This record gives sequence, C-alpha cells and structure tokens, in this order.
Amino acid sequence: MEYFEFPARSRRRPLMSSALHIAIAVLLGSGVLSLAGCSSHDAPPQAAAPMQFAVPVTIATVSQKTMPVEVRAIGNVEAYSTVSVRAQIGGEVEQAYFREGQDVKKGDRLFTIDRRTYQAAWQQLEATLARDQAQLENAKAQEGRNAKLFQGGIVSKDQYDTFRTNSDALAASVRADQAAIDKAKIDLDYCTVSSPLDGRTGSLLVHPGNVVKEDDTVLVVINQIHPIYVTFSVPEQNLETIKEYRGEGGLGVEAVIPNQESRPAEGRLSFLDNAVDTTTGTIKLKATFENPDSRLWPGEFVNVVLKLTTLPNATVVPSQAVQTGQTGQYVFVVKPDMSTEFRPVVPGSTVRGETVIEKGVQPGEKVVTDGQLMLYPGAKVFIKSSAPEKPGSGS
Repeated sequence: MEYFEFPARSRRRPLMSSALHIAIAVLLGSGVLSLAGCSSHDAPPQAAAPMQFAVPVTIATVSQKTMPVEVRAIGNVEAYSTVSVRAQIGGEVEQAYFREGQDVKKGDRLFTIDRRTYQAAWQQLEATLARDQAQLENAKAQEGRNAKLFQGGIVSKDQYDTFRTNSDALAASVRADQAAIDKAKIDLDYCTVSSPLDGRTGSLLVHPGNVVKEDDTVLVVINQIHPIYVTFSVPEQNLETIKEYRGEGGLGVEAVIPNQESRPAEGRLSFLDNAVDTTTGTIKLKATFENPDSRLWPGEFVNVVLKLTTLPNATVVPSQAVQTGQTGQYVFVVKPDMSTEFRPVVPGSTVRGETVIEKGVQPGEKVVTDGQLMLYPGAKVFIKSSAPEKPGSGS
C-alpha cells in the first residue's frame, strides 16, 4: 500500500481556519447578546405626549363708557366769500395802497386810478349845467309874460305854446345835466378802488403804471377768512341720521388739521345740500368756523368730525382687538385659565382707536389685542411684556 504525505504547511492550514471561524462566531454572538441587552434596557415603554405651546399675546379689558357717535370725512376749506376786485372805469393805475397778503377792512383804499380826465369831464358838465340853468330862468320868465298876454288876447295860442315848450325843454336839459354830473361824480369816486369786504388780499395782479379797462382786468383777489367754510361729503346712508339730529339744535363739527390732532377747530354745521350726488352716492355739507386765529386756510384739506350724539354705557374694546374672518368679525376672549375663546361680535362705531361692541362681549372680559394670527379656539396664551427688552438682556 502506498501513502501520500502532505507537506507540513498544508496539513496545518485547515486547523487554523476552523479555529478562526469559531472565534469570530463567539465574538459575534457575544456582540448580539450585548446589543440585545442594551436595547431591552434603553427603549421607552411608550411614546411621550406632545407639549402644548403657549402663544405670547397682549390683552385689554373690555370697558364701559359714554362714546360719541360721529361721522368722519375729508373736508376742504373754502373762503366764506371771495371777491375779484376789478376797476369800474378805465385808466392808468397810479398807486397800490396795500401789501400782498395783507388783512384789509371793508372800505380800505386799495388802488387809485388817474382821475384827471374824469375831473375835467365833471367840470365841463358843471359848466353846461350852469348855462342851461340860466337859459331855463330866461325861458320861464318869457313863458310867464306871454301867459298874461295870451290871457289878454294880445298873443296867439301858438306863440304862447312856443314859449312854454321852450321852457319845458330847457328844464329837461337841466335835469339831464344834473344826471350827467352825478355820473361824473361816481366815475371820480371809482378812481379810488376800495375793499368791498373784510378779508385778506392775494397777489398784486396789476402794478402801478399799467392801464386797465372798465370791468376787464382783475386787480387783486380778496378772500374772507373770518368766518370760513369747510366743505365735505358723507355717504347718503348717513343722511337720515344727520337730518334727525340736526333738527335738535344743530350739530357740532371739528376740523382736524394734519399734524395738529390735539387742537381741532370747533364749528357748526350750516349747510346741507338739497340733493344727493347720484354719481358718487354722497351728500354735500358745509360747516362754518369763526377761525379767530386764522388756522384754517382756504384750499387746505382737513379731517372733519361731524358729532351726531353720544352713546351712554357703551361696551368698548380697542379697535385692534376686532378681527375679520370668513364668517364675519370676531375677537379672542382670554378665559381665567389662560385659554382663548373664539367670539363672534357685532361692532358699532369706531372713535379714536376704540370700537363699540353692540353684541358679543361683556365689560370686564379680557380680549387679545396682539398675537391673534397664532391663535385658535382653546389655545393657551401668556401675557407678554409691553416694555421693550434692553439690548443684551437675553441669555
């Protein structure tokens, strides 16, 4: 029998491979057991409940107070009266007696026009009147003498009628001369142009040395600003309410000049137009202001507040608390447990940042004024500080 012998290295290799495989298997087994032990101790028994987020908000208390009922609009200031001063005769402007923008009184002299031509015409008419008066005296004397001769049958009726007619004609000439003199005196008066009203002058439109025509050229424009008008329009839906309260003694009006909200001008409603503007659906109104300090100026725009009446014991919230959604207007009410309630409301008028709530909330309740975008019914809230944080105060 023959035997085949393997080399020494060949006989040892299978033994080493088997030992290596056994060692790896032992290590893997222990690792699996170790991992299994760790997972059995670290895994939570059940999932944790999610945390509820509290929304930072600011709140205000629903109050009860007397609130005014107002109508607000944009108004335009108008002069109480405007006069374009023109010359009533023609001639050269000699002098202007005011400064542009000066306050003038009724009757104050504004301009003078060269009066020499009108003075000469007046003197000529005076001479004509004197001549005609002399002729009239002679004609009357002749008429008187011929009347006696006619009665005595010395002169004929035709001769007497001629003297009488001549006397009547000269009397008419005297009257015409007197009328012409009166007209010449008026023309002389027109050589001095005076202010027709109390007011403030505008720009000087014709300077001395210019020649003007009768009733042709505007010399200056004068606006009366004491008192003064403010014209505004309101929707026709307010017409019946305005008529109702206007009949109880008149309505007060405030004119608020931009950037001077703390000092409104006080006036009274003085005009209600006789028709609604069908193109805009509004009604035109005017208020009269005494304007003693000249704060209101013709042409400027002001905010107008028409005061209708007052509403006692009104339920009031800050206007920013009222939100508008798909189902209407609402507020978020904060309950004692700091959760929120969605509350539909019926708002009324809004005055100076406060809104009257006709239905939906009660005085004393808390409403959210800021932070509504993150809220939902039942959401938890906390009150954030209204004071701004100092720089670097955060952790």
